[in-house]
Amino acid sequence: MPSEVEYDNMTIAEGLEEYSKLMKMFKKRGAIRTNNFVGDMGETIAIEHYNATLSLPNLHAVKIGEKNIDAISDTNERYSIKATRTQMTGVFHGLNDPDSDMPQEQLFEYAIITVLNDDVTPKAIYQLNWEAFMSLKKYNTSKRTWYLIISNELKRKSQIIYEQ
Repeated sequence: MPSEVEYDNMTIAEGLEEYSKLMKMFKKRGAIRTNNFVGDMGETIAIEHYNATLSLPNLHAVKIGEKNIDAISDTNERYSIKATRTQMTGVFHGLNDPDSDMPQEQLFEYAIITVLNDDVTPKAIYQLNWEAFMSLKKYNTSKRTWYLIISNELKRKSQIIYEQ
């Protein structure tokens, strides 16, 4: 593996060659499954952290394309995992519009938010139960989707799984 000095002295072409090798390795190991690198790494980091921590449930990634969930526990609890390098998560699909009269079906038991540093190392992992998620979700009117803001209120209402 090249040293930091060697990375600093690489041409763009050499850097892309190294990047390509890493992407192939991540794909081969199942760490990335789609073209959403940050999302895939956030899911992988969360699942690996849960599975390595005795006090947390073991999680298993679900098939790509499974609606609304990314992992399931050994006790069949459903988890939606979002990763971010900003203060806002990716979108949650399948939720009713704010003006809907329909009762909201519970889509998952827990939302896991993996907050990443700019270099994609883990900064924090937060877990919200369904009720906390529903109280914190925000609506993007132009995209008609729901998301979360990484706020002090979110941190208070979550189980802090990991913080740097």
